[in-house]
Amino acid sequence: MTQKKYFGLILILGSLTALGPFSIDMYLPGFPAIADDLNTSTASVALSLSSYFIGISAGQLLYGPLLDKFGRKKPLFIGLLVYILASAGCAFANSIDALIGLRFIQALGSCAATVASVAMVRDLFPVKDNAKVFALLMLVLGVSPMIAPTLGGYVTVAFGWHTIFLVLLGLGVFNLIASWLWLPNSYKPDANLSLKPKPIINGFWTVFKTPQFYTYALTGALAFSGLFAYISGSPLIFMEIFHVSEETYGWIFALLSIGFIGSSQINTLLLRRYTSQQLIYAALITQTITALLFLIASINGWLGLYETTALLFIFLCCLGFVSPNASALSLLPFSKNAGTASALMGAIQMGIGALASVGVSLFNVKSAVPTVSIMALSSILAIAILYFGKRKIASLPA
Repeated sequence: MTQKKYFGLILILGSLTALGPFSIDMYLPGFPAIADDLNTSTASVALSLSSYFIGISAGQLLYGPLLDKFGRKKPLFIGLLVYILASAGCAFANSIDALIGLRFIQALGSCAATVASVAMVRDLFPVKDNAKVFALLMLVLGVSPMIAPTLGGYVTVAFGWHTIFLVLLGLGVFNLIASWLWLPNSYKPDANLSLKPKPIINGFWTVFKTPQFYTYALTGALAFSGLFAYISGSPLIFMEIFHVSEETYGWIFALLSIGFIGSSQINTLLLRRYTSQQLIYAALITQTITALLFLIASINGWLGLYETTALLFIFLCCLGFVSPNASALSLLPFSKNAGTASALMGAIQMGIGALASVGVSLFNVKSAVPTVSIMALSSILAIAILYFGKRKIASLPA
């Protein structure tokens, strides 16, 4: 492979990877405008974010078998077409119910790009380069939440919230054309692979009942659901309670993303001296204490804009340590069925995250308390599952 083709493939796969984060974060600054235009509340608009998370959770389980059965490109093209059509529908939605439904369909489409890009790294690049390519794609995932809401804020102010979905439509079209023209057929379809529900469900159940998997997968998913609560509640907290502009909200969101990205990189350095188990325990304890202090202060009305931002920054820094270590420990027992374990872990994470997002949306009040309550509850549950689950793991034979 020539160097030009090598970097060309990375650019296309990076663009496919960015589709999900942009679809989640870019329209967040438009929440108040969407609520006004569709005669509803910001909490109801947040349900369109929850439906997107549910769609991603379902898509994680859907596309894995399809990509193995039919090859990489056909399911990818179909998913991108679904994404493009759903984005067009979102741009012209005239009711909140329509927007919620179309966001679910949009998520099912974008999930094809996410799952296919991961699978194609293994297909297209030498094994020795996989870690480096995945690191570049993770960088895209980290940078996207910094760029997307900031860009979305300026687009909303200049052209209105509908234009955000037209931008996402354009991103989908670009990915479809680039994938059609420049992505090679990287995988021979497996015609013998069964798509019947029973063997697929049995495979997922075999993975889930492994104590190390369910302990760390549930711990990581519950801790990470605090991020979903924050994403759903942040438009209300910053733009309706503290009355910051759409552009300023985008910059605050980018600043907070730096905490999550930076701590995940520091985690890599700390692993030279400490184990994943030690880091995840320390981070979860800090996260739980931060969330409880945040909740007490929110209930009593002690927090202004700067204090709220600082506490959210600390909370997200903790997630930067919890998430990668929980993921690594969840997948550690698996070799042959690592793909199934990875898909199930992603589905659990997105499913619990969707519940947290829905929980925030159910409280139609102008207060940070519902969001912070879910952040605190999820942190407490995460550390409880880790504490009791580790006992089960320790009781098993080595």
